[in-house]
Parts: sequence; structure tokens; C-alpha cells
Amino acid sequence: MRSAEARPGKAVFSLLCVAAGLLLTIACRQSTGTGAVQAGTAPGSQPAPAGSPLFTDITEPVGLGRTAERWPDGTFYLPEVQGPGVALFDYDNDGDLDILQIRMPPPGQPHAPSSKRLFQQQPDGTFLDVTERSGIRDTGYGQGVAIGDIDNDGDLDVYFANLGPDAFYINNGDGTFTEATRAAGFSGDLWSNTAAFCDYDRDGYLDLFVVHYLQYDPNHPCFNYAGKREYCGPQNFRGVPDTLYRNNGNGTFTDVTAKAGITYPRDGEKAKGMGVICADLTGDGWPDIYVTNDSEPNLLWVNQRDGTFREEGILRGLAVNRNGVPESSMGLAVGDVNGDGYLDIFMTHLWEQNNRLCRGGPGGLFNDSTLESGMVNDDLLFTGFGCGFFDYDNDGDLDIAVVNGAVKRRPVLDGAAMGAFWNQYAEPNFLFENDGAGIFHNAGARAGPFASRLEIGRGLAFGDIDRDGDEDMVVSNGDNSLRVFRNDAPKPGSHWLRVRAMTGRRDALGAQLTVSAGGKKRIGLVLASYSYQSSSEPVAHFGLGEVDRVDGIDILWPDGRREEFQSPGVDREIVLREGTGKPI
Repeated sequence: MRSAEARPGKAVFSLLCVAAGLLLTIACRQSTGTGAVQAGTAPGSQPAPAGSPLFTDITEPVGLGRTAERWPDGTFYLPEVQGPGVALFDYDNDGDLDILQIRMPPPGQPHAPSSKRLFQQQPDGTFLDVTERSGIRDTGYGQGVAIGDIDNDGDLDVYFANLGPDAFYINNGDGTFTEATRAAGFSGDLWSNTAAFCDYDRDGYLDLFVVHYLQYDPNHPCFNYAGKREYCGPQNFRGVPDTLYRNNGNGTFTDVTAKAGITYPRDGEKAKGMGVICADLTGDGWPDIYVTNDSEPNLLWVNQRDGTFREEGILRGLAVNRNGVPESSMGLAVGDVNGDGYLDIFMTHLWEQNNRLCRGGPGGLFNDSTLESGMVNDDLLFTGFGCGFFDYDNDGDLDIAVVNGAVKRRPVLDGAAMGAFWNQYAEPNFLFENDGAGIFHNAGARAGPFASRLEIGRGLAFGDIDRDGDEDMVVSNGDNSLRVFRNDAPKPGSHWLRVRAMTGRRDALGAQLTVSAGGKKRIGLVLASYSYQSSSEPVAHFGLGEVDRVDGIDILWPDGRREEFQSPGVDREIVLREGTGKPI
């Protein structure tokens, strides 16, 4: 077995949630329950216990407080409550994470230019706006973002998912980008919600899956049961098919959606995509594509290993809830929450629909564990968007963070301070702590401002911003504001290992890692695109608790090769390169 390159750590950082609710039915195949919460009380508003919060809001100290701006009242133009996302990535290859903010025009000005913003992390941990000199000048109505190295040159390229024409920027490797949308073969002016890079055909080049939403008509007003104007739901409009682009290996892409078998009845009328994950969900070593849809069945495109896909969402238990009813699925997370060696899926939903946890099992089948998960009494009366599995306290199991924000008027919660209009949509976020067996407890009371402040959360990205060995978070809110949360949760003596898996000069997106330590196997994925409209640092993070040595690391690479490595120690980030380990 070969050892890996080691990278040192840096400092301290963070974020997270809260809860309150009632209960109902949901999931892939089973779930029921009851519970209650007062409509005017935010679950995270209870006094925090003595001691420092688990997460600290450092938005102002790192220089990002200026991203906030006065946000006008809403105009019931549907796109203004759908986004935006955010990305954490090292655009300049200097070893630390930078922030790419996706932005929308203010309500009432849907055609106003909306420039994305790139913030470069400085040596002192603050962020500097380098948008102008970076060459990123896309002003489209921002929704989501995908990050990946499409030409295998060692630097990260950017795809913007917009309402209207999307945009693609090639990284020049010198801190600047060049717009290359048409040159790369991307076209169309649909409503794109998000996108994901992955090598679906295992040819060594990253392909792109773009998730589209619906055909919106702003001249179609909607009203609630009281006869008041309200944001329309997706049922009022036709859906739009998603798009799969194959990387030609020369910097260009070809639309292979139909050729790959990704076809939709009635020209995608029922396809109203919100989130996407590209990972091997069936256990055959080939990446599948799972798409959440808004009020329509979710879709699982299973890789047929010949360049085509077959939709098997219902067959594998991931399309509808246990009653056979589609739900308003938004954000997505994937990971092994109970340590059984199978990947599980978590997805966020509209209020009055519990967020859903589907546990994976043999044969690539999924079963609902929502009721048993412990979260149903907290999330029913809230609308979740960005989310993710992460071991926030480095104790060896995956916890969950969720950002919330309503899309329909709700009873105003105590502590809302976004103005009379937006107070009706403001909600607290959630932090759920895993007990080690896949049962979660609301840790919002200890999560600090992440869980106690009421805002309209949308995007959520994860990464070790200060390089101190724990996962920090960045939240993108519906008013174009950012929140940066430093993780202060891990206790002294909690060990960790971070693994960056590389194939050639780029991150091996889709690689699955198994770390053996202390008699336990922990699974990690190299993913950037998950959560909602966002991109996270593609490093597999493993909390080890009191375990102070790693026995071995098994990697299933995206091309099907399997290798074993040893770690030179713990409490460090290591780099593993395909082809340098012991073949398995």
C-alpha cells in the first residue's frame, strides 16, 4: 500500500440549524406520526445552553457583510423566491477556499443585470471582491452553479444555471476566466435551476447534467385561499425536460439527452427539476443521476453502462412518498448515516411535507426511514432548501444541516426582522445531530445564529474554509445576502481525516472512499454538486472521534478502478492520486 501526500491545517470556522413542528406522513415507503408546535414560535428561539455556540457567524469579520442590501417587497414573480445558490471552491489554486455568490435581480426588476460575485480568500482569512479582474461578467438571472475541471488542466471551470440563457466560463489558470458558453456548445434559454458535472460514461472527462424547472408565465397570477396574491405553485405551469451534455474531450460538449435515453412523457410536462446528485446509487460502480422534482415524481436515471440511462425511480423507492403521492422535493444530500455500508438519501420539502430520509440497502433499493429518523416532529411546518450530510463535531457519524425559507405566506414567527412582507416567509434553519445509529436530534438550541436567526435560506455550501479540520458553511439567502459560519463544535481530542482524491490533475468527482479506523468503516464521497443550487468543496471529510489512527483507505475511482492506500496519520488533509495505490 502507498501513502498519500499530506497537507497541513489552518484555524477555526462554521454554521447550523434549529427546529419545530408537528408530524405527518412522508417518505419512500413508510411513515406516520403526530406532534405539535405553536404557529408563532420559532423552534430555535429557546435560550441557548451555557457555553459557546457550535457555530459562529463570521460574515462581518471576514468582510462579507456588504453583500447584504435593502431588499424590496416581493412582487409575486415566482423566480424571486427560488434562489440563489452559492459555491465554495479554490478558483486560483492557492490552497484555500474562495466564494462564488450567485445573485438575482431585486423584486420588481426581473430584467435588471444581476452580476455574480467572486470573493477571493486572503491570507488573513478575509475575503476580497475580485469579480471585475476575474473576468466573470455574467449578469443573467442567477439560480444555481456547477463547478468542475472540464478540460483536465488542473483548474476549476464554472457553469451558471440561470432563468434564461445559462453561462459557462473556462478558468485560464491565472486567476481569470473566459466566457465560453457558445464555444463549448451550450445553448438554450430555459429556466435552469441547477447543474452537476460528472463523468457518466467513464471516459475521463466531466460531462454536465442541467436541471430545468418549468415554463413560467408572469402574466398568470395566483391567489391563496383567502383571495390574496401569492407566489404560484408549479402545478400552474408545464415542466421542462432536463439536459445531458457529453464532454467531447476537446473543450466542447454535445447534447446527448435523447441519445442517452433521458426522455420524458409529453415532452417533459411533468419534469420540474429542483436538485440533482450524480453518484453510484445502485452499487455497480457507474454513476447514476437522481433528480428531485417540484410536486412531480422524482427521477432516478440508472446508468446502463453503454452511454444510456433507464428511469427507475419508482422501482427503487425514490419517486414518490409511501402513499404514492409526489412531493415538493428541493435539496438533496447523500451519505451513509447509519454505518451499514449503503448510501442513504435525504431530501428537503415544502411545509406540511416532512423532509425525507431514504435508507439504501442491497440491490440499490431504498426504504423510507423518515419516521424512525427522529426529525418528523421538527420539520413539518417549515420549507427546506439547501441541505447536506456532514460530521460537524468530528465524532464519526454524519449529521444534517438544512436551510429553510417559505415560498407561501405563513404565520409570522417571533424574531422575524426582514420587514412586513418578507417576515411572512422567514424561517429558522436546522441542525440535526446523529446519535451514531442514524437517529437524529435537534441541536438547534446550541447552533448559534445559524438556527436562531430567521431568514429566507436557499443555497448551502460546505467546506473547511479556515483549514482547521472541520466543516464550515456558507448560506445564500433569498435577498442576495451571504452568511458565513465557522465551525467551533469539535471537542479537544476529536480526530479527523480529510481526503482529496485526484485523477490526473483534477478532483475525482464521484469517487467513493471507505476509511477503516477503530474497527469501523466510514464511507465518503467526492462530490461538489448536492444541496440546492450550490457547489461545495469536493473533499471527503471523516470525523474519527477518539480514534487516532487509520488502518486503511479503499477508493473506488470513477472509472471503476479500485485501490487501497494508507494514511500517514490523522488530523490532516491528504491527497490520494489514482494509479499510486495498491490495486484491489
